[in-house]
Amino acid sequence: MPRFAYTAIEQASGRELQGVLEGTSIEAVIAVLKTRGLAPLEVNPQYVAELARARKKSAGSSTVGVRPGKRRRRGLNFPGSGVKTKELAVFTRQLGTLIKAGMPLLRSLEVLSRQERNSHFNPVIAALAETIRSGGTLSDGLQQYPRIFDRLYLNMVKAGEAGGVLEVVFDRLAQFLEKSMRVRGRIKSALTYPLIIVLVATGIVSALMVFVVPKFEVIFASTLKGQPLPALTQVVIGASTLLKNHALLTGMLGLGMYFLIQFWGRTKSGTKSLHGLQLHLPVLGDLFLKTAIARFTRTFGTLLSSGVPILDALRITRDTSGNVHVSAAITAVHDRVKEGDTVAVPLRATNIFPDMVPSMIEVGEETGALPEMLTRIADGYDEEVDHAVDALTSLVEPLMIVVMAFMVGTIVIALFLPIVRIIQSLG
Repeated sequence: MPRFAYTAIEQASGRELQGVLEGTSIEAVIAVLKTRGLAPLEVNPQYVAELARARKKSAGSSTVGVRPGKRRRRGLNFPGSGVKTKELAVFTRQLGTLIKAGMPLLRSLEVLSRQERNSHFNPVIAALAETIRSGGTLSDGLQQYPRIFDRLYLNMVKAGEAGGVLEVVFDRLAQFLEKSMRVRGRIKSALTYPLIIVLVATGIVSALMVFVVPKFEVIFASTLKGQPLPALTQVVIGASTLLKNHALLTGMLGLGMYFLIQFWGRTKSGTKSLHGLQLHLPVLGDLFLKTAIARFTRTFGTLLSSGVPILDALRITRDTSGNVHVSAAITAVHDRVKEGDTVAVPLRATNIFPDMVPSMIEVGEETGALPEMLTRIADGYDEEVDHAVDALTSLVEPLMIVVMAFMVGTIVIALFLPIVRIIQSLG
């Protein structure tokens, strides 16, 4: 049985006590301490406490343990931000394959730890193996790294441990991560070309405004001798003067607006407004909605098929939806299901999801095949997202070229109008 080091306050005397207890989990040790009249302050697997003492002695640092009622947001001081989704998907796929082949979980983690080349991920896998070796469960180790293994990952592993189907859960998790990567990669690749066009257009226009327009301004001033310039030419020369003489101020104003929008977007009202704007944008709004529906149905279906209770699955799906309006709709569905209702009826009442989604979910509930139906919905909407991205790309590319041609053409016309007037006066 694993051993846990604890720090607690004796309620009768107020003294701080430290010791070691055997137990099946941290929660079980906390319960034993409370029955003994102790108020737990910190409970850790013994190897974690020893690691913390060693670090404190050698480097003067301390490691904060898991306190009752709180979940650690940082995992044992191991960097978690250096682990990419692709690396996590490969790890999940390999771990599921090894377990399916009959290799014990501890041995599988040791093998993956030795072959992992990411210096950020390698110690995490080694720590997971140490948790298993000390008698803990895999989910006990995963919850120490919330920046790598999110709530979806953790709860699916817990369900797999409870049902003894870890290899199935890892296979579904790997499929989920790989599908998410493909969708994100497709969207990024579709936006690459328009972004290049925007950068090129910005560079060309900036060069014209800073280097070319001022030279023409000098020519016009010496040739026209005080005659008024066309209105379009005056606008272009004014913009060129502002950009050339006040470039720092213009850049600071642009950055200020950017950071102001970022700050406002982090507020509750700002997030609600921006997410609402996402869903109602022309052309893009439909793409955002389809992406949110695909993420909701795939996550919900994956959790249900892995054995996660429906209320827990709805809560996890709500937290990973990525849009506050979709989250509010899922919250309403969760509350109605908690009262004994089905999923389809309150989902239709939210007026966010298209009628086809609750209709198909209703069929899945009636036939007892809700997880499979959710996966079909997700696959269908993923295909629609792919088609929408292709259509958007084919629309954006010529549109960006037209916009660039319009901007450059406007500058050229503004410079040629006074030249025409000069030619006429000479004639």
